Amino acid sequence: MSNYNFYRDSNRPPARKGLLSYFVVGIIGAVVGGMLVLILAPPVLLGRAVPKGEEKPKEEQVIINTNKEVSPVTAIAKKVMPAVVGIRTTEYQEDMFFRKRKVEGVGSGVIVDKSGYILTNNHVASKESAEIQVYLADGRNVTGTTLWTDPGLDLSIVKIEADNLTVAETGDSDKIEVGETAVAIGNPLGLRFERSVTAGIISALNRSIPIEEDRVMEDLIQTDASINEGNSGGPLINSEGKVIGINTAKVKTAEGMGFAVPINVAVPVIKSFVKTGNFVTPYIGISALDKEIASFYGYEIEKGVFVAQIDKEGPAYKAGIREEDIILEIDGSPINSVTALKRAIFSAGTGNEVKVKVQDKTGGTRNFNVRLGKVD
Repeated sequence: MSNYNFYRDSNRPPARKGLLSYFVVGIIGAVVGGMLVLILAPPVLLGRAVPKGEEKPKEEQVIINTNKEVSPVTAIAKKVMPAVVGIRTTEYQEDMFFRKRKVEGVGSGVIVDKSGYILTNNHVASKESAEIQVYLADGRNVTGTTLWTDPGLDLSIVKIEADNLTVAETGDSDKIEVGETAVAIGNPLGLRFERSVTAGIISALNRSIPIEEDRVMEDLIQTDASINEGNSGGPLINSEGKVIGINTAKVKTAEGMGFAVPINVAVPVIKSFVKTGNFVTPYIGISALDKEIASFYGYEIEKGVFVAQIDKEGPAYKAGIREEDIILEIDGSPINSVTALKRAIFSAGTGNEVKVKVQDKTGGTRNFNVRLGKVD
């Protein structure tokens, strides 16, 4: 017989139901106790679980700056582009059977005075151009006339009759440096791509390149701003939006090698047209070589320009200058390039006298007064 007598009160629930009640009460107590701990626990205890001041990390936000900044090239293009023109020319040339045939060409130019003077290349608009059509940025199409050309410099002045013209500002090509910003504007591959803008830097200065078998262009500005056929005659522009050169040629067998005629050689011509409406090319009567080209022919000079040929009926010979002399100065200004020589005589003008400092074969120096003639 059992030592224990299990006694059941008929008014109580069975033992199994009593255990369930205890379980429910325990759960409620645990919940209430937990809430009390959360309410009454010192902040330091909570600090151990959730460090003070720490917040839930926020999602990283990417902010795009919508303020559009105008690049220097954009500003340059807006300033100069209205002054850039397209030029379409027509020439009539004889073929091998002496028949006249029509030859058309396309190039660029830049307006340099509000009177309608346009600077471009000789190979774009020459004296042989029978018809010249100039396409302005505002959509007008006007007839042009070639007033002046210099094949040696590959420069021409074209005149149009039009009003409300935008004029490009000329800079100082003597002050540019290698590495500066360079922007070219022109009409590559025809008027379909008119006023295309390309940008780069000044790659080199005083470059000489062969154009024909017996012709070399000297003292050119080299740039990697893209220059293609049709860009000829368009402006090369510096970071100030000023024209520093007239685009003239590129090396077809290489990329990024374009060339421009320095603007300073054309400034005296432009000023003369603006002032008098005319310019007569002065004549000194010599063919000169700069230091680089002279060394190619075996003549070593330290400075100046080498007199390779001289017209015995010309002003220089009559004044006493001879072949193989070296011209050092004109009117006190150093002459170290053919472009500088031309600029000096262009500035002096036809019929005026210039003082020329020369070094002869013996190394001695002499001064000659040369009265400039004119190109026939």
